[in-house]
Amino acid sequence: MEHEEVLDNSDLDNSDKDIAHNWVSSSRFLFYCQIIIFIALVLGGCYTMYKHRYTGKPEVEVPGNTLYNPQYK
Repeated sequence: MEHEEVLDNSDLDNSDKDIAHNWVSSSRFLFYCQIIIFIALVLGGCYTMYKHRYTGKPEVEVPGNTLYNPQYK
């Protein structure tokens, strides 16, 4: 038992990379994620509104017998 290896937990300590232990960098990351998602949603909404925009009054041929003052043959 002289050659027992003892695991040192300091080598396995990744608490500085864990989102639950480092609130400063994780909150900064989540803040930037929220900003990017918000901008993506706004740009997507603007593009959709532009794509389905009102193009103006179309030229519609109205039959004469359906006018306010109908015209009969």
